[in-house]
Amino acid sequence: SWDFCRIALAFFRDHAIPLGQMTNADELVGNAAHDNSRFCLAQPGRLYLVYLPAGGETTLDLRGAHGTYTVSWFNPRTGGPLTSSPNITGGAPVKLTAPDTDDWLAIVRP
Repeated sequence: SWDFCRIALAFFRDHAIPLGQMTNADELVGNAAHDNSRFCLAQPGRLYLVYLPAGGETTLDLRGAHGTYTVSWFNPRTGGPLTSSPNITGGAPVKLTAPDTDDWLAIVRP
């Protein structure tokens, strides 16, 4: 578990994630019950972190955010460089699809 902590700390440092300025926004990924199916931390309009514990697909509600956003995927098991995905456009719900069925973290930024 120390390796996972090291990977997580490096992620927040290397990608300038303002964790103290972000709030729980699980409802933006259809998880109003806050169960363990998927998670979202957000700094609305600026940064969204979407964690999918079993990979797959989810919908991120960007109706309150406008503009173009980049999507990158972080592998929390091994760390390393981000994997890019096609850009998305705010103003509507958008689909996010993880690279596989392992756990992944999507980083969504303007």
